[in-house]
Amino acid sequence: MEKHIPGAGHVPGPGHDAVDAITDQWFAVRPDLATLPMAVFGRIYRLAAAMRAQVDKAYAPYGGMSLGEFDVLATLRRSGEPYTLSPRELTATLMITTGGMTGRLDKLEKAGLLTRSPDPNDRRGLRVTLTEEGRSLVDQAVGAGLERQRAALEAALTPEEAHQLNDLLRKLLAATA
Repeated sequence: MEKHIPGAGHVPGPGHDAVDAITDQWFAVRPDLATLPMAVFGRIYRLAAAMRAQVDKAYAPYGGMSLGEFDVLATLRRSGEPYTLSPRELTATLMITTGGMTGRLDKLEKAGLLTRSPDPNDRRGLRVTLTEEGRSLVDQAVGAGLERQRAALEAALTPEEAHQLNDLLRKLLAATA
């Protein structure tokens, strides 16, 4: 059985964070639990939420765009010319409901960032196309979001550590998918 390490592997003190406090509390009431997985995933969840908030702030100057709206525009942009996908392709890529996608598309179309038109190959289908304005906006926004992410990495990690963390997270993600 894995033994508990106070602070889930960190020395209590200045580096002791809220996740360490949680795992230490669990150890106090359930010393039989190995809480390292809780510490790792707790930090991943908290990091994701913190960075989502930072990236949302980075996108806000670009028409008040939310992360979800950015994802739609970015998916169209990444698809390459002619920057066109079906709503179904967008929904599958972004893993959201069709209702959620419709709301995003309505807002983005109203803002002139994309258009919807009939699919020439399917009478019942639609094609969603990034407008020139949408392409310009997403190109600016992606740079702003990446800058926030880069700054966060550089504030805490060396380039080598960032690459190592990326490799470890890829490995962990592959094992959980």
